Amino acid sequence: METIALFGGSFDPPHIAHEIIVKEALKLEDVDKVVVMPTFLNPFKSTVYAPTKLRLKWLRAIFSSQINVEVSSFEVDLAYKVPTIQSVKYLLKRYKKVYLIIGADNLQTLPKWEKYEELKNLVTFVVATRNKLKIPDSFLQLNVKELISSTQLRENIESSKLSKICSNEIIKFYKEKNWTKE
Repeated sequence: METIALFGGSFDPPHIAHEIIVKEALKLEDVDKVVVMPTFLNPFKSTVYAPTKLRLKWLRAIFSSQINVEVSSFEVDLAYKVPTIQSVKYLLKRYKKVYLIIGADNLQTLPKWEKYEELKNLVTFVVATRNKLKIPDSFLQLNVKELISSTQLRENIESSKLSKICSNEIIKFYKEKNWTKE
């Protein structure tokens, strides 16, 4: 395997749009594998709701049957806010080419990412559609019609928006922690 697509994020909680993004990324012409990499803590956020090990466990369960998907604990194991460029450089030691999947909602802040100028020379960006945001033609695009936000899901958890594999556990966790608005 030479080419991978890196899909990082908080996954707090993981939901079916994340699964759709992985499925669509695997359709890219030269992508051999998708590496799903949950953050310990997103560099632009100050908190997470579900503990890192639990989010990692859910993702491993969700993608366990997919041969061309690896759930990586790299950032979780480091236990600090890991900039994307660090994860990319780690993966480039093992793979020849890295596509970097981001949501269209990240396009505005992309130039603020650590070492962005260097990062854009190391990866090919792939942007997942979100909320009808315009994606410049210079980016590869993944069409994701499922409009789901982890933030909204935490507030109003719906089993139909979660993977059947661990939906009960995810719902129980967020309801017990009283992060839902019910």
